[in-house]
Amino acid sequence: MKKLARKFRHSEDGNLSLPVHDGDSRPLESHEQEELVRSLERSQAEQSRLWRMVFATLFFCYIVFLLYSIFHQALTPWELRYHAYFMEEIYSWTIISADWVAVLACLFAIIGLLHESNHRRRWIKYSWYTGVTLAVFWLYYMLRLPKFRWDVIWLPFGPLGASALCLYVDHLLTESSEEVRKLRGYMYTYKAS
Repeated sequence: MKKLARKFRHSEDGNLSLPVHDGDSRPLESHEQEELVRSLERSQAEQSRLWRMVFATLFFCYIVFLLYSIFHQALTPWELRYHAYFMEEIYSWTIISADWVAVLACLFAIIGLLHESNHRRRWIKYSWYTGVTLAVFWLYYMLRLPKFRWDVIWLPFGPLGASALCLYVDHLLTESSEEVRKLRGYMYTYKAS
């Protein structure tokens, strides 16, 4: 760093710009390039697995909450506040069914995140379509309430948001994987003389 600062201060041409060439740099040999690309591929694969597991775990926790909600609605209907708002509008079994559909949407998202094939995005899209259907259902009944309840806005947008987040995470991780693959294509042949 001191060497770079010295070069910057004592530039011969007088303009105030950083040097663009370092005299100590040399091209990487083929085996060095291969090692670098392999380490980047390993690092990217590890990071991809980690982030897929993090989001899958978050959605699994949401599924556990939904299962609790289903269980509670089946045993003591209308006791949970966010279900009690709809007491006049919907039957209890309809709410239980809607919660099961939300569980299904989140399961599709988890399968899409953790699936190791090219059909990964298809599962996430199934989750998206299921979430859209569920959002339309809940918004229809929320708009029929005498007063719009903002505290239950997660009912229509929870599974939909989960699937949208899965699509985004999958897109980012796929894009970074493609960048590492491109790097392999940019390798050059260097022969020391």
